[in-house]
Formats: sequence, structure tokens, C-alpha cells
Amino acid sequence: QVRLVESGGGLVQTGGSLRLSCTASGISISSSSIIRMGWYRQAPGKQRESVAIITSDDSTNYADTVKGRFTISRDNAKNTVYLQMNSLKPEDTAVYYCKADGIIRIWGQGTQVTVSS
Repeated sequence: QVRLVESGGGLVQTGGSLRLSCTASGISISSSSIIRMGWYRQAPGKQRESVAIITSDDSTNYADTVKGRFTISRDNAKNTVYLQMNSLKPEDTAVYYCKADGIIRIWGQGTQVTVSS
């Protein structure tokens, strides 16, 4: 069974940092079946939005709201994609989801990030 499992969420104060992890099972994140991996988030009452993307050739793309604060990376040996989040703001509060795109499309179950003011 192909799965993505996120971890690393939690409660942090404004200005703090968190690192989210997304570990895949049942598939290699470096396989040709996956073109890109991404982090998305959904705040209460809002639509899910893209936060950061990393492609199979390690190109990255960020939402304007997180540029300079968040960094997406991948460790193919650990089959894991990370999202390092620094200088967190209350408006970063959301459920963060990992997604794999390509021949297949898979979502993780999400991890809650709460930033207190």
C-alpha cells in the first residue's frame, strides 16, 4: 500500500521553528512515477493552498507568503521530504499536508501546526 505519513507538527510561539517530515512507504520518492513532492496547508474556513514544491530534479517553488522562511528538501535515502519552517507567524496556523504528484497522486493525512501570538 502506498502511503505518505506526515509528522513534526505542534504548537509553537510566534517566531519559532518547526520541521515537518513526510515519509513515503510503498513507493520511492525518487521513482519515475513521482514528478514532484509538495507541502500544502489548509486553515479553518479556507481553501487548501500550496506552500512549497520540490521536483524530481530538485527545483523548488514557494508560496510568496513563506518565501525566505520555509525550506523544502528531500532525503531520497530516507524516502522523506522535509519542510523547515522558521520565523513562524500566527497566520501559518493550519493543517499541513504532503502530496506526491506524477503517474500517481497521493495525499498524506495531515499534521496540525499551531502558532500562538
